[in-house]
Amino acid sequence: MTSGSELGHILRFTLPLLAGNLFQQLYNIVDSIIVGRYLGSEAFASVGETGSVTFLFYNLCIGLATGAGILISQGFGAKKSMEVKRLIANSAYVLLVFGILISVVSVICAPLLLLMLGTLDSIFDAALGYMRIACAGTVAVAAYNWINAVMRALGDSRTPLVFLIVASVLNAGLDLLFVVGFGMGINGAAWATVTAQGIAAAGSIIFAFIKNPYFKLSRRNAKPNSNILYRCIRTGVPVALQNSVISVSMIYLLRTANSFKNEDVIAAYTATMRVEQLIQQPFASLGAALSTFTGQNIGAGKADRVRNGYRQGVKAVVIFSLAMLLIFLFFSKYIIGVFVKESVVLDIGAKALKLSACFYIPLGLIHTTRGLLNGAGDVGYTMINGFSEVAGRIGFATLLVHIPIVGYWAIWGTSCLTWALTGIMSVIRYKGGKWKNQAALNALKEPSYQKEENKI
Repeated sequence: MTSGSELGHILRFTLPLLAGNLFQQLYNIVDSIIVGRYLGSEAFASVGETGSVTFLFYNLCIGLATGAGILISQGFGAKKSMEVKRLIANSAYVLLVFGILISVVSVICAPLLLLMLGTLDSIFDAALGYMRIACAGTVAVAAYNWINAVMRALGDSRTPLVFLIVASVLNAGLDLLFVVGFGMGINGAAWATVTAQGIAAAGSIIFAFIKNPYFKLSRRNAKPNSNILYRCIRTGVPVALQNSVISVSMIYLLRTANSFKNEDVIAAYTATMRVEQLIQQPFASLGAALSTFTGQNIGAGKADRVRNGYRQGVKAVVIFSLAMLLIFLFFSKYIIGVFVKESVVLDIGAKALKLSACFYIPLGLIHTTRGLLNGAGDVGYTMINGFSEVAGRIGFATLLVHIPIVGYWAIWGTSCLTWALTGIMSVIRYKGGKWKNQAALNALKEPSYQKEENKI
């Protein structure tokens, strides 16, 4: 990525990431569509009630898996095959124990968590059943994200994507079978998701042990090692906490939605959240691509290419955001209609999508700038970014709900203002130029390096 078209490199890296992210989102989207269309807005609201909490638990597993992937990629890059094998085994122990622990704790605490959210009595029992099944499957989520992180660290991004596509198709089929065919209600949707995720994890792990030589573990490789276990935990926990901070702010926003005691509002919020999850995927994938692009060019001391790449990324954000705004201005009611049929929910959700779309540019800037700064080694920004989102959602929600004229639009207004705040902070951090220091340092080092190389 250090030569040639900046935009070309970024797009080629973005598209495979986007495909994987979109299929990952299909789990929630398919559940929501089938529940909303076949079981109604009350059941749809019940599913939405659990999303932020289960996402918090899943994010903890994803963070630990990411930490394991970092260590394994370092060992793989250093060609330390024995260390890689030990890391694979010991990281599996960490994820397995943590997955089981969080599954048990979340199932036990599910009633308390729903009460803390202020869940309406009319949807409490349905939400509790769905949440307990989804939380019990956290161990399957941990297993899939572990094997996904390991395979990517070993240079294989294709295998996890293939199994994810298979699992997404399987999830859709099982949703129809359990919810419509067997009449299992929203519990059927939860079982479909957990089953599909488990099959994806099992299939990927079996394939890895058959095909990948790094999974040929001897008894010595597979033995638990306290030092390696500690390294996996030490590396993964900060990433897990970083992920969970933003999830906590989303839980607070859900609690704000529940405070209006209106099932139609909760259903509309759930529908718009599903759409938002899809909208965020191009931004997130572009941010990840910019992170890699920036890292390589910072290492080469080419700050100008980083700036050019960022500008191309910002142009892509603006074009995509304006396109989504135009689509939502004319078709938002039809988009919400994919999830629900009730006219009141359609009206609220359609207006909310139009409002949110006006703020997609700052949302995109958050992802692209975060990717650039992380790639440049300015990792302190990520934590600042996370805390600013928490402060924004809690602060704006607390303020807006006390303004009578705003009403339940405080829910979506909070997200819009939070994106604006965090987007502005991102651009200020970028404009500060601290990220260029490492590029300048590498550029200065290169001539002396070349002199030594020429002498040799």
